[in-house]
Amino acid sequence: MPEETFDLGQAERLLPQVERLLRAAIEVKQQVSGLAQEQARQIERIVMQGGSQVDIPRYSRVNRSKEESASRLHQAVEEIENLGCLLKDLDIGLIDFPCRLGEREFYLCWKLGEPNIQFWHNTDEGFAGRKRIDEKLIQQLQRSCAH
Repeated sequence: MPEETFDLGQAERLLPQVERLLRAAIEVKQQVSGLAQEQARQIERIVMQGGSQVDIPRYSRVNRSKEESASRLHQAVEEIENLGCLLKDLDIGLIDFPCRLGEREFYLCWKLGEPNIQFWHNTDEGFAGRKRIDEKLIQQLQRSCAH
């Protein structure tokens, strides 16, 4: 578990920034995917033509754009992780916020499109193990933060 832990309030306050970064990362990932497909089509054309007609400037442009987009994707993911949260699944926009309650460690779990953090799961569970945050957990978290 990372050293950085969040209480529910801290994690909630980060959501607008996390959501902005996550949406940007998803957009860049889609660009990388599109450019990779274009690159694969170009390679297929080159192979089918026996390498006799290669549009080198076009291939270079696509390759350079793909590399630049991949670098931007890496930066966006790094920015999310530098906030202390964990990017679990970029495709669905799944983020975990490490949380500690006494000696107990778990994750507050948020998925892109959810209005706020409504779920948690143990550190050895994933998305399928999500449980709704109930009033009892909220009270325990509030008491823990008061100490």
